[in-house]
Amino acid sequence: MTTDVRVDLYPSRGAAEMATPRQDPVIWSTPGAPGPVAVKDLQGFERDGFLTVDQLITPDEVSVLRAELDRLIADPAVRADERSVIEPSSQEVRSVFEVHRISEVFARLVEDERVVGRARQILGSDVYVHQSRINVKPGFGASGFYWHSDFETWHAEDGLPHMRTVSVSIALTENHDTNGGLMIMPGSHKSFLGCAGATPEDNYKKSLKMQDAGTPSDEALTRMADRHGIRLFTGPAGSATWFDCNCMHGSGDNITPYPRSNVFIVFNSVENTAEEPFAASARRPEFIGAREFTPVG
Repeated sequence: MTTDVRVDLYPSRGAAEMATPRQDPVIWSTPGAPGPVAVKDLQGFERDGFLTVDQLITPDEVSVLRAELDRLIADPAVRADERSVIEPSSQEVRSVFEVHRISEVFARLVEDERVVGRARQILGSDVYVHQSRINVKPGFGASGFYWHSDFETWHAEDGLPHMRTVSVSIALTENHDTNGGLMIMPGSHKSFLGCAGATPEDNYKKSLKMQDAGTPSDEALTRMADRHGIRLFTGPAGSATWFDCNCMHGSGDNITPYPRSNVFIVFNSVENTAEEPFAASARRPEFIGAREFTPVG
């Protein structure tokens, strides 16, 4: 009798940090496949791990989404729900997860071809939403997100086997160079950095407020920054940044008076559905890592 042994292509959460070359494509669709992303932009995404769209949605659409964001964070029932993450210092809402399930407005955005069409083209298949959230980064002290690769967590704690996942951050307020904008190390998606240290039980309860497990060492981050550089993304409300699941990225605190709010959607290929975690004792809740794999649209 033989027993199938699952192969872990991207070991992490061990005794020491370990770099592994990327084992998966970046662009999964065949060359020339139809879609809203131009060939040169796909080539840039392959090289850098991200692409930007100056105006993905219109000012009128931004207004509707902003109003819905304001409605959600003002709703006491939403604030009390486990989907909401509260800033430890200010006690303001930091994030609300699974917004495409609790809001028809954000559900329509997920299904918009300008959004989901780019995900299908990059990933070369139908897609489902692995995670969605609104990030509310109010002024005067909202904390940032420390450097990390999303895939490291989604692989270790959610069980995504391959790098066939793409995220989009759509700005609902202007992204200045001073209010805690997204930073990415271009080209960092080509190598996986397995982080040191075991995954604590119920790690998500802490990591959604302040990430610790699954973060690289200062030495590794310095080497990566020296090699790849750091790109800071700015732009008006309605602009968007698409980035590969393995990009090393983060954002700083926002100590300005100007909020930085965005909607964040993670699309995963239906051919890359979540398995059991690769480096955690239990799955994270489904509002963080979906276990419903119905294709969008």
